[in-house]
Amino acid sequence: MDRVNKIINMLEDGQHKEALIEYNVVLKNGSHEEKFLLSEELFQYGFLEEAKALVENLLGIYPEEGELLVLLGEILVEAGDEEEAILVLEKISEQDVHFGQSLLLLADLYQVQGLYEVCERKLLQANELLPNEVIIDFALGELYSEQGEIMKAMNAYEKVLKEEFEIAGVNIHGRMADLLSASGAFEEALTYYDKALDEKLEINTLFGYAFTALQAGYNRTAIEKFNELKGLDPEYHSLYLHLALSYEREEELENSLLAIKEGLKQDEFNKELFFYGGKIALKLGIVDEAEQYFREALAIDPGFIEAALTLNKLFFQQERYEDVIELISQLDIAEEEPQILWDSALAYDKLEEFSYALDKYESAYTFFKNNEAFLQDYGYFLIEEGKTARAAEIFKQLLIEDPTNVEYLDLLERITD
Repeated sequence: MDRVNKIINMLEDGQHKEALIEYNVVLKNGSHEEKFLLSEELFQYGFLEEAKALVENLLGIYPEEGELLVLLGEILVEAGDEEEAILVLEKISEQDVHFGQSLLLLADLYQVQGLYEVCERKLLQANELLPNEVIIDFALGELYSEQGEIMKAMNAYEKVLKEEFEIAGVNIHGRMADLLSASGAFEEALTYYDKALDEKLEINTLFGYAFTALQAGYNRTAIEKFNELKGLDPEYHSLYLHLALSYEREEELENSLLAIKEGLKQDEFNKELFFYGGKIALKLGIVDEAEQYFREALAIDPGFIEAALTLNKLFFQQERYEDVIELISQLDIAEEEPQILWDSALAYDKLEEFSYALDKYESAYTFFKNNEAFLQDYGYFLIEEGKTARAAEIFKQLLIEDPTNVEYLDLLERITD
């Protein structure tokens, strides 16, 4: 196989033109063995068209050879021609020694296409044919996991664990832990995370452990694991928000805000970190800093409604009604955002711009016609504006939900006399 080695050496040395000349010699005059070995090598090096030509040449001589059909199928998959790959792989006879391998490739293709039932049939067929192949159990576990069939997935992964702890770079204990965590079985998931981390310290697994501990209410464990992850990879951006939450739950607000600040050094455009930093700053009584955090969040995303509403609440508390209106005017959100309409109505009322306030109240009413707090605000505003008939309608509506409310009854009696 000197010519095959020669071509590969040329490719590795960057002598592509020389390699192509030798390749064409093999394609036209090489032995069957040379063509097959060279096609495998070229496939591994990513020369798909050249590998495909060699395999198709051989298939002209051995049209039913399963090993060739499998290799061609793999080349077509790598080239992105999945439909053609399926047609090729379906040609392999059940009696062929490579039939099981073809079933695995077909199952993978059908899973990618979302044809889960067909994929499962292929895998179960392969499992009957090759009952001791853990890669098939692993593939079944992956399939059932993707479908959310937890018990089936767990059973498949348990079979894998009898032989291997890792398949295709996937830690099986870690995979089971992720599956259990996603299903809400946090306590059981933590057990598997422990096993996975004992086998291999991997940052995504460590994050999964910490996040699951947080969900399970083990805040100290979550803090420990998130900090361990931070030490291993400070650029793992997702950890900081959850670390801050872990500290907050332990009432360590200063540490929570510190985690936010550390996270923002790594990810300065993370609106969620800014928003959460604002909330923690408010709890700490650092009002000016909180306002700045909320403004930074909105600078990143002018349509961040939750940040806008929280900042509005701060403005209302400080009686900064003009700032409420100014903020709302800068938001990149739909004009009919319900809570923004309500906030606008309240602010315009306080600024004695009553016509604007009335317009906003009327628009907001569509969304809050069953909200007692809104109806109270709207009703009292209408009374102040002398629109007693409409105010009466509003308080009658309130009395439907609370017919014994003395305040509503007295108001209604006064404005309808």
